[in-house]
Amino acid sequence: QVQLVESGGGLVQAGGSLRLSCAASGRTFSTYAMGWFRQAPGKEREFVASISGLVSGLGFRTYYADSAKGRFTISRDNAKTTVYLQMNSLKPEDTAVYYCAANQRPSMISNDYNYWGQGTQVTVSS
Repeated sequence: QVQLVESGGGLVQAGGSLRLSCAASGRTFSTYAMGWFRQAPGKEREFVASISGLVSGLGFRTYYADSAKGRFTISRDNAKTTVYLQMNSLKPEDTAVYYCAANQRPSMISNDYNYWGQGTQVTVSS
């Protein structure tokens, strides 16, 4: 069982930055792939970024939606059992509730993830 708690959301002007955090419980955090998804009002939940669990000899692999490439960075600190999403150059269209999720392997498909946080609101004003 994995419990996830997001934080770090808020209101920011366009062009600004935010760092989201997702604190996870569980002793096997390092083996889980972690993902960030977002859902804007009236829209379906969409993939933002994911990071693999620790794979011997390979380190961590990261994956990004096209909308996030070059602006967002996903990272993890296994000692703190936390995953981060650094968001730079934010745009009004980034406004959404952001969710972190955990799975056995990285995926861009939300249904593949077994565990979800409650979400944190990000609002980008123009």
